[in-house]
Amino acid sequence: MCVFFSCCACRKMSYVIRMNGVSNNGSGVDRNGVSRNAVNGKKCPGVNGGDAERISVNGFQGNAVHHVSVRAPVSAAKLKARRQRWSVRASEMSKNTLNPIRAIVDGMKLTPNPDKPMIALSIGYLKSREAVANFYSHPGAPLEAKDVILTSGCSQAIELAITALCNPGDNILVPCPGFSLYKTLAVSLGIQIKLYNLLPEKSWEIDLQHLESLIDDRTTCLIVNNPSNPCGSVFTKEHLQNILAVASKHCIPILADEIYGDMVFPDCEFHSLAPLSNDVPILSCGGLAKRWLVPGWRMGWILIHDRNDIFGTEIREALVKLSQRILGACTVVQGALESILNNTPAEFYQSTISFLKSNSEICFSELSTVPGLNPVMPSGAMYLMVGIEMDHFPEFQNDVEFTERLVTEQSVFCLPATAFEYPNFFRIVVTVPEEMMVEACARIREFCARHYRPLSQDSNDLDQ
Repeated sequence: MCVFFSCCACRKMSYVIRMNGVSNNGSGVDRNGVSRNAVNGKKCPGVNGGDAERISVNGFQGNAVHHVSVRAPVSAAKLKARRQRWSVRASEMSKNTLNPIRAIVDGMKLTPNPDKPMIALSIGYLKSREAVANFYSHPGAPLEAKDVILTSGCSQAIELAITALCNPGDNILVPCPGFSLYKTLAVSLGIQIKLYNLLPEKSWEIDLQHLESLIDDRTTCLIVNNPSNPCGSVFTKEHLQNILAVASKHCIPILADEIYGDMVFPDCEFHSLAPLSNDVPILSCGGLAKRWLVPGWRMGWILIHDRNDIFGTEIREALVKLSQRILGACTVVQGALESILNNTPAEFYQSTISFLKSNSEICFSELSTVPGLNPVMPSGAMYLMVGIEMDHFPEFQNDVEFTERLVTEQSVFCLPATAFEYPNFFRIVVTVPEEMMVEACARIREFCARHYRPLSQDSNDLDQ
C-alpha cells in the first residue's frame, strides 16, 4: 500500500511511502487502463500505451488517466493559433441580456437632497457591495463597490463568470479532480471543458506542462480552485505565481474559485490569486457558505480584479447584465452582510479550522493503515481524498461499486471520485462530529478487511 503525504502550502516537499508495494497485474496497467507507475508520480503512457491530450469530447471525459504527467505533443500550427496579445470579449449571451428596470435605474444620475435622509423604494444594495469590497480589498488588489457583483451563492458567481467570458464552441480549462459544477455549467452552454491534471504526489499541484499543452485559440478561461474541492489542497505562493505565468504567456483570464479561502490549517497560509497578478485579469468567486458555515443562505460574490484595463467596461457590463436576469442574493442576508463580515469573532474561525484539522488527522491516521487504501492528507477546506487499489478488491469494478457496497454493508456514504472525473478514489467530508468520524473509519476498515484480497504470488514476482 502507498500512503501519500500531501504537504501544505508552507512546506517544501512531498513524498510517498511504499508500505506493501504497488499492485500490478503483470502488464504495468490496471484493469481500468491506468499505469501503475502513476502512483509513484512517474511519467506514464496514457491508455493503450499512447500519450493523449486530456480533453473531454462534447463535454464528457473518455478513459480517465489520473495524476499522470501526460503531455501531448504540441504542433507548430497549434502554437501559432494561441493568443499573442490580450483580447477578452464579453459573450453574445451577455450582450443580448437586458433587464429594463435595472437598465433604467442603473443609468440614472441620482443626487439625493443632503438635507433629507434617503428613502430607497426601488432596488439596489450598494452598502452590501461596499462591505464585501472593504473586507477583501488588498494593497495589491484594491476593490471598490463597483468591483463587486452579488450573487445567489458562489455557484451562481461561477455560472455568471463562465457565461460572461465564453461563447458556445469555446473551451475552458478545468482541474481534474475538480468540482463537478464547472462541467455541468459549461456543457449546458455548449462550452467544451479540457481537464488538466492535479498531482497527488505533489500535494495536488497543477501539472503546468500538461495545462499549457491544452491551450488553443478557443480557450477563454482558466479555472483555478484553491483551496481545493475535492482535494483539500492549498497551493503555495510560488505555485500560484507559476500558474499566473502560464496564463500571462497565453493571455488567458482566470476564474479563481476561492470559496474556501482562508480555510487552511494553522501551519499553512492561503494566498489569494489576485494580489499576486501583475497583468492577468481575474474574476474571484466566493461566498458565505463555507467559511461562515451557512450554505443555505445563498450569498456569494464575484470580485472583479482587472489588470491594464483588459476587462474594461465590456466584461463589467456583461456581469452586471447577467446578474439582472433573475433576482439575486437574499435581501435579508444582504442587510446582515456588513455585520457578518466585520463582527464575526476570530475565535469562530479558529474553532472551525481546529475542528477540521483534527478530524482530517484522525481520518488520515486511521485509513493510512488500512490495506488497499491510500489517503492523501489535506491542508485545508473540508475534504480528504482516498485512493483505492482496485486490484485488491476484485469484487468491485470501480469506485462507484465500492462506495455503493460500503453503504449497503456499513451505512457509511463516501462520494465516489468518478463524480470529479477521478476514478478509483473516494472523497470524505470531515465535518461530522469526532466520535462519528472515528466510527466511520472503523467501519471502513472492517469493510476493507472483508473484501481485500492479496495479489497472487505470480503477480508479485512480476513486480520484482
